[in-house]
Amino acid sequence: MLNNKTSILIKTEKEISYMREAGNIIAEIMNKMGKAIEPGITTLELDNISKKEIKKNKVKSAFLGLYDFPNTICVSINEEIVHGIPSSRKLKNGDIISIDAGVIVEGFNSDHAKTFAVGDCTQKEINLLSDTSESLELAINECVVGKFTGDIGNAVEEFIIPKGYGLVRNYTGHGIGRSLHEPPQVPNFGAPGSGPKLIPGMTLAIEPMVNLGSDGTKLCDDGWTVVTSDGAKSAHFENTVLITDSKPEVLTS
Repeated sequence: MLNNKTSILIKTEKEISYMREAGNIIAEIMNKMGKAIEPGITTLELDNISKKEIKKNKVKSAFLGLYDFPNTICVSINEEIVHGIPSSRKLKNGDIISIDAGVIVEGFNSDHAKTFAVGDCTQKEINLLSDTSESLELAINECVVGKFTGDIGNAVEEFIIPKGYGLVRNYTGHGIGRSLHEPPQVPNFGAPGSGPKLIPGMTLAIEPMVNLGSDGTKLCDDGWTVVTSDGAKSAHFENTVLITDSKPEVLTS
């Protein structure tokens, strides 16, 4: 877990340019994986798309080998929240799938996640995806100089909780740069004005995780996959964001 007392790492213009490139590349790869999603495709086939595109772009995966993770993407289906491992499992009509991935350019990381509907999903599930995505946008709107990480988390919490969802609290967003995970932590809840202050040159990975049921989580026996404790479906959206002197810049757009 990150330590908020650690010095926040401010990026130079050159470093930011590397992160922009890394963000653009992973956004393009995510779009290609998204277009390939349909009933019958395996999660390992999606990982192979990612591998092919990473090689084509002559960059490195931010995930492969990190903490000994075995693949270039995390794929989390239905009740799986984060960190699912690609396999021969085939997607089925009505599933939802979260893909989380990143690349490294000249030593600098990007981190990006989206949740996709597979075929025909219920209106409740479609709303879950839409609301989680919107909560991320509201959080990004708070990424301006002079505000605090608590303002980011509060924006998610104040939007999600009244809708009756479970808001995951055990896993958070984070700083990002030379490492995929840097200080500060960026929880998806909090009090306005709390936490580290936002200053130009900070780069943050903001990632709300929202459940159709409770906020409870459970780690599976594989040591990686995190699922909802009640088996309800979960959505996850994430962007890498740069704090600037004016409006926030989404690097993974």
